[in-house]
Amino acid sequence: MLYDDLARALIDPAFELDVRSADLAGLTDEQLGELLPDAHRVHHTDVTAATWRTAMAVRHAADERRPRVTPDACRRLFEALVVRSRHSEWAVDLMPGVAALVGCVGPWPELSEPARALTESLLARKSIAHPYALFLVAGLADDTTLRAVAERLGEGSIARDEMDVLTGLSPAERVVMTELDLVNTYIEPESTPAVWEQLADLPVYVDFARRALEAAADRADGIQSGEIPYLADKAFTAREVAVLGQAARVALLRDEDWLPEACARLLPGIAVAPTAARTVPSQALLYELVRAAKEFPTPEAVTAIRTARSVTRHAGVPKQLDKLLKKVEAALAQRTEVALRLPRLDFDEEGVLRRPAGDGYAAVVRVAETAQLTWEKDGRPLRGVPAPVRRDHADLVKELRELVKRVDIQLATLARALEGGLPVDTVHAYGWWRTELAGHPLARTVVDRLIWEIETAPGEWRALLPATDDLPDAPDDASVRLWHPIRADAETVRAWRDRLVDGQVRQPFKQAFREIYRLTPAEEETHLHSNRFAAHLVHYRRMRGLFRARGWTSRLLGPWDGGDGDEATRVLVSGRWRARFFHAFVDWADDNPVASTDWVRFDHRLDGHWREAPLSEVPPMVFSEAMRDVDLFVGVTSIAADPDWGEQGPARAYWERAGFADLTETAEARRDALTRILPRLKIADRCTLDDRFLTVRGDLRTYRIHLGSANILMQPDDSYLCIVPSRSGITAKVFLPFEDDRLSLILSKAMLLAADGAITDASIRAQIDRAA
Repeated sequence: MLYDDLARALIDPAFELDVRSADLAGLTDEQLGELLPDAHRVHHTDVTAATWRTAMAVRHAADERRPRVTPDACRRLFEALVVRSRHSEWAVDLMPGVAALVGCVGPWPELSEPARALTESLLARKSIAHPYALFLVAGLADDTTLRAVAERLGEGSIARDEMDVLTGLSPAERVVMTELDLVNTYIEPESTPAVWEQLADLPVYVDFARRALEAAADRADGIQSGEIPYLADKAFTAREVAVLGQAARVALLRDEDWLPEACARLLPGIAVAPTAARTVPSQALLYELVRAAKEFPTPEAVTAIRTARSVTRHAGVPKQLDKLLKKVEAALAQRTEVALRLPRLDFDEEGVLRRPAGDGYAAVVRVAETAQLTWEKDGRPLRGVPAPVRRDHADLVKELRELVKRVDIQLATLARALEGGLPVDTVHAYGWWRTELAGHPLARTVVDRLIWEIETAPGEWRALLPATDDLPDAPDDASVRLWHPIRADAETVRAWRDRLVDGQVRQPFKQAFREIYRLTPAEEETHLHSNRFAAHLVHYRRMRGLFRARGWTSRLLGPWDGGDGDEATRVLVSGRWRARFFHAFVDWADDNPVASTDWVRFDHRLDGHWREAPLSEVPPMVFSEAMRDVDLFVGVTSIAADPDWGEQGPARAYWERAGFADLTETAEARRDALTRILPRLKIADRCTLDDRFLTVRGDLRTYRIHLGSANILMQPDDSYLCIVPSRSGITAKVFLPFEDDRLSLILSKAMLLAADGAITDASIRAQIDRAA
């Protein structure tokens, strides 16, 4: 019998069992619980290799399952941990003991003696890996032992307050706290640890979270006012930083109404020295709070982080905050229930804010696509800031300039949040949407330029553009959602695109012209993976920057162990689906790493585990949005779009092939936009579009601009023209229905080449004249 063989192998060195051929899945949960004490008593320096493998196999099986542990086995397990603590130079791990208590099938046994021994052993160590497990175990000993642990962990007044809270918890609640020992806030988990929800349901811990964060904000205020002596990076102890990070996560998860004010004081307060020094009160706490906001973001937290970034004088902090902010805003886009919340900031119903500045002067902030600050004198507009206002009301000028930045940030965050809700197919109640979005003085500048659908009858949706259409008379509980072209037929999509261009409505993100990606016959045949964007060579650093900007997670590639390949991943639809994009390191080119692209796969989360899903089972919206990201990664970073690429060999062959290849969906959307834009331009009679190129007839030559890469071929011999014109000014007055750098670049080149006789740039003219 397997159980008997395992039990004997753990205690009898002469009995050798090849556990590698054994299937421990056949053990019952009760049998596994009985084996655990002896498995943890085994120490690798005292036993044979076979015995050690047996012990590790049992421990691993216990980690994978939830064994049922009798009170006697639980007591023996704690005694085994004591033995290990006496024979090992390393600190003993208390988590198996915690797991045994959780899985104990009866009343907890008397454990005061082993608990006291384990606690004394760990208190002698310089550092404590699992503080909450230690507190739990110390409580099983006696009050003196518990006080010793509380004193050791209570480094700083905020940490001492937490110890007081823990002392009042029941044993079961202390067990919940031990789950914090398994959370590493520096990494990005695929799913949110359940412990935050559990703590958020503990009223005593929620109360502590408020006390802790407000106390931290008070301390930051005291440092800034000079009441508390300033020491760089010493404002909070390491233990307080960890505790405040946990408190922040609970408060952010609950979206507490007192939190915005605390964040507005705390984050800027710890980001800048109260002196002229280029140091900060606490880098550690600043980054920990931003990581907390990355897990449970709110618009107010984003604003506080950006304020902290604007006030700091530390050389390295802004760069680090910029990296983290991209992740915070990407996460906020997934948390639509709070991301769509915008304060009105004293703007009137027309999106206008007026502030007097004395002697008939007034400041006016208007919100259209962005916020604009202008000045008036007795109602007459002025070109700039009046000198008397600049002199006498410098604080007001600074305040309003900051307000403009804040509004633009909030509008950009709102647009990103709305776009992030597309894969989820987010639905809002019409009454709330009409008041809080369409009727909001700031939000409506974003909402009005997007196409929405309102469910007027079960299963019947009416699309409208609030910028030009009246809102229907619908019940408050009617459903409203963003329109997506994947749900529409081609004729409807064309009609919306025409309407936006004709009305010169510039959308805050690409919606009507949004690319859609449907499953192809080739992908149906490959079943589990798509090779649609495989075999491209890309500038790796640029692509990795786009990963972060679009909410994808990846490891760093390079010429080191484990750096040859990676899967960039993005979790969508509230954690239910995951896209994976494989890419590999190729080589260095002029100190710039080049990577190759490979397949895309999808996973579905079932019963807490990711399972690879056939492409045919992936929801069309999820598939389309993920593939759109990958198309963006390849299209923007491919070396084929690099006009300065001069490397020879296989990479050059790829550049020549891909730089003029068939169009992807992104390039097709660009072509569709050009069909509507070109007739409105002065150069329209010099331009024609075909399946892949915009052909421009100049005075000297005829040019073909590829709609994917923007690379140029000159007629009649298709010689390559290297040209990278400045886009500023050339297309500034051309209406574009969406933001697209490549589209602007193509139009810039077209306008330049249509008047090629007027080109004065020597390098460009030399290429044209040489080919003529």
